[in-house]
Amino acid sequence: MPTIDQARQWYADSDPIHDFEHILRVLALAERLAKAEGADVEIVRAAALLHDAADAAPDNEAGRLTHHEEAAAFAKNVLGEEGWGEDRIEAVLHCIRAHRFRGTEKPRTLEAMIMFDADKLDVLGAIGVARTFGYAAIAGQPLTGKPSQKFLTTFQKEPDEPHSAYHEYLFKLSRLKDRFHTKTAQMIAEERSRYLDEFFERLHKEERGEL
Repeated sequence: MPTIDQARQWYADSDPIHDFEHILRVLALAERLAKAEGADVEIVRAAALLHDAADAAPDNEAGRLTHHEEAAAFAKNVLGEEGWGEDRIEAVLHCIRAHRFRGTEKPRTLEAMIMFDADKLDVLGAIGVARTFGYAAIAGQPLTGKPSQKFLTTFQKEPDEPHSAYHEYLFKLSRLKDRFHTKTAQMIAEERSRYLDEFFERLHKEERGEL
């Protein structure tokens, strides 16, 4: 089983949004969900420690599109060297490949559903606010900004339209509540989503000078 000390080394050069602190939060959530839902804790723990191990910075769009595949390849080598069996390695790799919100591979196992849920819970609530604004700043995008009508209706941006933190909230964060697979995650997401919605509602009132 990969250790915390090993994982700390894998994320030494990661950006602040997908750093080792993110891994520890996801690990804690994943273990909590696994125990509550009756999943294989070892598979979930390994996936949580390795899921962003080949991550790309927010300003590297091409790298972000494939980071889950690269992390799975990295995990395959790590677990193979530890002597894991092929079936259990593939179970971990599926968790990693299927954890991406914009990805095409969907979670098929309970462990993969838990990995997806744990990772996505970390973009909700107070942590979610901090990460979303940090991501926008690192990517050179505005913190606030009025989305175009096209984006509001289709989630497709106009040419040269920025992708502000508010854009990301509309595109991803506000839509996550209905994407969680496990009942335990759904309960946690309900409260965290409420906080997130209230935050962005207040943000717009402050932008307009109403507060």
